[in-house]
Amino acid sequence: MSLKKINKSDILKIYEREQDYLLKAVKKAKNPYHIFSLSTINNHHPESRIVVLRNVQINPLKLYFNSDIRSPKFVQLKKDRVCSALFYDQIRKVQLRFKCEVNIHYDNDISKIAWNKTALQSRKCYMAPFNPSSRIESWHPNIPIDCIDRDPTLDESNLGYNNFMHIELSIIKADILELHYDGHIRFEVLENNEINFLSA
Repeated sequence: MSLKKINKSDILKIYEREQDYLLKAVKKAKNPYHIFSLSTINNHHPESRIVVLRNVQINPLKLYFNSDIRSPKFVQLKKDRVCSALFYDQIRKVQLRFKCEVNIHYDNDISKIAWNKTALQSRKCYMAPFNPSSRIESWHPNIPIDCIDRDPTLDESNLGYNNFMHIELSIIKADILELHYDGHIRFEVLENNEINFLSA
């Protein structure tokens, strides 16, 4: 069996293809890149959770998601300003792993634009009476009770803006892994667009 040949022009095409998948994932909930694992540092220990990809910028590559400023991840991101983002497409067997620098947008022009794009149904999360991850005596849906069976009005929903933040992740390093039975393809893309092969 002949050995396949992979050169840097090939992996550049793979990277461009995956950026395109990320762009499409913003508006397609069934795209596996629509959600990703975000890992932060909490007192020298890692913490991971799933977040929703809300926007993507290319050249330079940046990823965006929304969160509640009352959540523990805000304190972690504000303190360390670094995180890791992990995407995986189970069908295509492609993993994207990013080292990121963090920029928090709160009550500014960028967060306002993101808030205006947020559906009323989603805004209910930011109207929660309890801080995310706080201990409570008994189960509570943590959305306003009078909005259980309906979306909030626009005026009602705007109360949640005080708790809303839009997080910008600037990519320091991308680590791309594509699984193949005849040899995996793995490479890194650095902040200066330098591309290097990595052993899988």
